[in-house]
Amino acid sequence: MTRRAPDDRPTAPALRGQPRLRAYVRESYGVHRRADLGDDLCAQLQAWQLLMTGAGCFTALTSAALRGWWLPPVPLGTPVFMALQVDDPRPMRAGVRTSRHTREVAREQLAGLRCASAPETLLACARWIGLLDLVVLIDCALHQGDCDVDQIRAVIGPRRPGAVALSRALALADERSESPYETLLRLLHVLCGIEVESQYAVLDQAGVEVARADLRIVGTNALPEFDGDEHEAAPRRVRDRRRDRAIERAGHVRRGYTAGDVLHRGITILQDADRSIGRPHDPSRIRVWHDQLRRSLFMPSGQADFLDRVVPVLPVRRRAGGGSGDAA
Repeated sequence: MTRRAPDDRPTAPALRGQPRLRAYVRESYGVHRRADLGDDLCAQLQAWQLLMTGAGCFTALTSAALRGWWLPPVPLGTPVFMALQVDDPRPMRAGVRTSRHTREVAREQLAGLRCASAPETLLACARWIGLLDLVVLIDCALHQGDCDVDQIRAVIGPRRPGAVALSRALALADERSESPYETLLRLLHVLCGIEVESQYAVLDQAGVEVARADLRIVGTNALPEFDGDEHEAAPRRVRDRRRDRAIERAGHVRRGYTAGDVLHRGITILQDADRSIGRPHDPSRIRVWHDQLRRSLFMPSGQADFLDRVVPVLPVRRRAGGGSGDAA
């Protein structure tokens, strides 16, 4: 039984066991959360946290979501990620993926929940997601100031799972990125051999800044930019057209691309870039981008591969339950 407040309402945000109280809803086998707290991520994780020891913490994409980082499209069925010490008992349930560590993972409290530190979160993500997804997360972590490059490098140790992938992604990261699709647009150019500069200041003839472009193709006046849905709103369109005219007067060519262009029509972006730098267009250069895109969570193929990796095959048990775990 839980302690009751004077008005007879339950006080604990989550409970283990099988409370026969309508105020609680089942989150997983043997853990319940208060119904009045809603069904957002924080409320759900209050119940999952009861399954961890004091040294455990949420990690990987679960920690990234709690931090409000830019997330790629995370598929339905993605488990909760936990980091435990090697001798800790593992929660034997569906819906959770545990990693076991020989040393305690650096962590902090967020909204009453224990989460791996930002660098440890990125290292854990590197074990499960593709290069493009990981660079998006790193860009966001750096942009928000949750960690810096040196702190990320400090967790890239020998024999640490995910270290190689994190090191490669960090080399492609840029803290100046301001959105996930801006990151993807930059990576498309870079992976296809086009050097770009982020957050380029466009100056008029008097040297006054008239715009700040997402990207500039180095050595040219071409400015590739990502145009999100917010650019379709009427007041924004008026400002955008005024900005376009200022960019043109400053002698630059702005090229706006949508999410559909980045994900499905990358070859047209490459054609524009090749024309800007005066390079003969070779369609085969787009293959490296398509290969990485297929492995990312932005594509159904990448989501399917991701779920194959992270959703464990549960052992057959006579009673309800299941679990997963691996050493780190």
